[in-house]
Amino acid sequence: MRVIDSHSEGEPTRVIVEGGPDLGTGTLAERRAVFARDFDHVRRFTMNEPRGFDALVGAHLVPAVDPSAVTGIVFFNNVGFLGMCGHGTIGVAVTLAHLGRIGLGRHRFETPVGTVEVTLETKNRVSVENVPARVHRADVALDVPGVGRVIGDVAWGGNWFFLTESVKTPIDLAHRRRLTAEAEAIKAALVAAGITGEGGAEIDHIELFGPPQAADAQSRNFVLCPGGEYDRSPCGTGTSAKLACLAAHGRLAAGESWVQESVVGSRFVGRYRLETGGALIPTITGSAWVTADARLLLDPEDPFPHGLG
Repeated sequence: MRVIDSHSEGEPTRVIVEGGPDLGTGTLAERRAVFARDFDHVRRFTMNEPRGFDALVGAHLVPAVDPSAVTGIVFFNNVGFLGMCGHGTIGVAVTLAHLGRIGLGRHRFETPVGTVEVTLETKNRVSVENVPARVHRADVALDVPGVGRVIGDVAWGGNWFFLTESVKTPIDLAHRRRLTAEAEAIKAALVAAGITGEGGAEIDHIELFGPPQAADAQSRNFVLCPGGEYDRSPCGTGTSAKLACLAAHGRLAAGESWVQESVVGSRFVGRYRLETGGALIPTITGSAWVTADARLLLDPEDPFPHGLG
């Protein structure tokens, strides 16, 4: 299997460019289901140790349904499959440019939750106009063991998030273990309280916010991903969800920029527009860099052919 690795503002992406499974010709959501049902061993082979690691996000390129789209993408990680991935989309765009498959300008990518518009501004700089973001429940109050009273919003940005500014732990790498424990406690409290996304969907991302360190940024975040690792980037779908929350609370107008720092100090720039009918369309801008062009090998005598976990 040939893969191209990159990182988007610190968060790694591994793109399968050769040797991935044939998922058929259905919609991207249907093909994600086929991947999960029939080829989960490929996900584990690609993502898990000893070939991968917990922070890694994968992207399998498949033919798009819409002939105007450059590619379809199925995203996955160390524990399962994702609807959309903002940093991963930036990584895919830079990877396709690295391979000579796209040039500067605007392109369309299909994902299981909708088509996104991608603008390759330079060989590394990318803007992603995401699927519509929305707030499902605002000002949700939780009593979280070991954390205390937490108030936050449940919002969609391509994945489901609980976003809160209630946690007072400094958002920096020195406190990442404590932040992880607090985010895990919040996630458990949401489950215990029966709080979900629309239609009972699991809230699988927890996003904590605090003050920025850079003078020209508006916020700093810590995002706990579904597999238990933290996002090194500011999280593209999480920043999209944040824009929806800011708009709902009257804290950010359409067209204004929001500079979101990550726990490692990298940044995305977010802004949104409103469509006729009120749909909020977020755009996330960030950079990615290719780090490896590799072939993953499977020895028939390998005692861990599909990775650990």
